[in-house]
Amino acid sequence: MAAPGEPFADAAGEAVQTAVTAVRLVMAIADAVRRQQERQQRRERALPPADQAMRETAQSLNDLFPADISAALLQSADWPQMAQQLLALRQAGVNLEEFLPRVGEIAGNVRDQVAANAERVAREGTEEWERALRETLPAGPVREAILSSPTWPDIAATMARLDERGVDVRQLLASAHDEGLGVDQAIAKVVAAAAPTTSRDALVSYGPLTTGLDLPVNLDLDNRVRALQQLAITEDNPRYVRWVMEAMPGHEREANLLVSAKQWPLIAAQMAKMESEGKPARQHLARLATDRSWENKKGPLGQRMVEAANDALRRPLGDAPAESRVRVNTAAARSQSTTVGPTSGQAKTAAPAGPAVAPHRQAGPAPSRGKAK
Repeated sequence: MAAPGEPFADAAGEAVQTAVTAVRLVMAIADAVRRQQERQQRRERALPPADQAMRETAQSLNDLFPADISAALLQSADWPQMAQQLLALRQAGVNLEEFLPRVGEIAGNVRDQVAANAERVAREGTEEWERALRETLPAGPVREAILSSPTWPDIAATMARLDERGVDVRQLLASAHDEGLGVDQAIAKVVAAAAPTTSRDALVSYGPLTTGLDLPVNLDLDNRVRALQQLAITEDNPRYVRWVMEAMPGHEREANLLVSAKQWPLIAAQMAKMESEGKPARQHLARLATDRSWENKKGPLGQRMVEAANDALRRPLGDAPAESRVRVNTAAARSQSTTVGPTSGQAKTAAPAGPAVAPHRQAGPAPSRGKAK
């Protein structure tokens, strides 16, 4: 007969081990991003020696991770490999004193999630993890690194095990994606002399606002004039502003918040694209006055207007509004990274100041497992 407290101890131990598995997933993604960055710069390096890596990273893990999770990690059979990955990240330019606490928070959340589950949740049938990845993460450097990594099968198997134990894998992936972006940007700073880096605005704009648009790699939304020049819509912008004002009579405050928002150049770029394709952008904008669901949503009014305008422009005429909008949506996540020039509707002024890339273009069927375009 089990002694009192043993079931609780077993559940706590399983929760910690699941958290360790989550750390392995985040580390595998971070290592895949590092390798991809170094490979693109033709500077990929072998992992440092295991004994050196364990010696130089163990104390950081103890100091910056929850105690129970760090203890389990240090005792695990794959700790030497994880230590190598951590030291390789540090050598590539990642600040582990900032990176590890965030990963530790992810692990702690997973541990608490599992501990709160009294029973194993029912599985939803066979899950296609590549499809889940594409639906959860936007196209960009992190998703490309994961799917092109030789360890992708192991990452997918880890996702399946976490799902079986009651972890919200999509939420975990979203958190790991943010850390992957941090790794991508940290390494990009180190190799900046070798190649131009992708700006923060271009990175964080992956998603609903940019699906189908061709963005410059150095997009600068903090500078309105420069952003309009980069998107080649400087001359057309006043007309697009006027269209918004005409579409929202009696709602001048909301219209002004929309056209003054930081993301306005992206909305204007979508209008330019629609105009070049012969689509009635003004009819789409009229929805902002007839469908005022933005009044009842949460968040800053300016951001709500940006989301409402994006939905109005992209949703086919006659379709009902979407019930909800999330930060990363399926359409954006299924877009592909394809380098092209500016669209015809955006070529009315000078070419963008920096090299143009189009990680936001809509593409055809998803590639086969293990490959990314």
